[in-house]
Amino acid sequence: MGRIDEKERIKKISRRLAKTYPDAKIALRYKNNWELLVAVILSAQCTDKKVNEVTARLFKKYRTLEDYVRAKPKEFEKDIRATGFFRAKTRAILATAKIIEEKFNGRVPKTMDEMLLLRGVARKTANVVLGNAYGVVEGIAVDTHVRRLSNRLGLSKHSDPVKIEQDLMKLFPRKEWFSLTYRLINHGRAICTAKDPRCDLCPIAKSCPSAFSFPRFTQIKKPRA
Repeated sequence: MGRIDEKERIKKISRRLAKTYPDAKIALRYKNNWELLVAVILSAQCTDKKVNEVTARLFKKYRTLEDYVRAKPKEFEKDIRATGFFRAKTRAILATAKIIEEKFNGRVPKTMDEMLLLRGVARKTANVVLGNAYGVVEGIAVDTHVRRLSNRLGLSKHSDPVKIEQDLMKLFPRKEWFSLTYRLINHGRAICTAKDPRCDLCPIAKSCPSAFSFPRFTQIKKPRA
């Protein structure tokens, strides 16, 4: 496929995703930037639905940054246990609370370099927080849905989130980076699921090299001529 054809394919994917998911946005619930950061850390290897269930109670119990700074690790572990990896997440959140209090005057930082100084924060978390908290777009947040769709759509051959992000940033204009994340996530949840993608319902199937290559479709016998 030539470079011009590939550029047109990318444009079609972008246009159709935008048309299908015009209001795509973060699904996590929060009231301030600190709660956003906590929710995003908790979302690692956990569904947004489960995180929202846990934070509905958590944010009532821990109302300020200082509450997290003073929190007892064992008790906090119990509070977030349902999100999985609760010990590592507890260490990350409570350590990050102290870093923000001591180094950033109690405010979630506004730059990528500063965000990456926080415990348990990599580029994906930083991109989500910076974009939603401050409208700062430094890159594209690559979660499990974005990674899966990037591979299936032929946008990246990599499995490493950082390398996938770099590939996507080269393919899509900067003005689309923030919305692209949530459109891909929505599409990954609604149509291009991990185990049972519905290529027959997919609005970008004609631009997807993986379309109809899954068991649901390949096992269907073609009618005899």
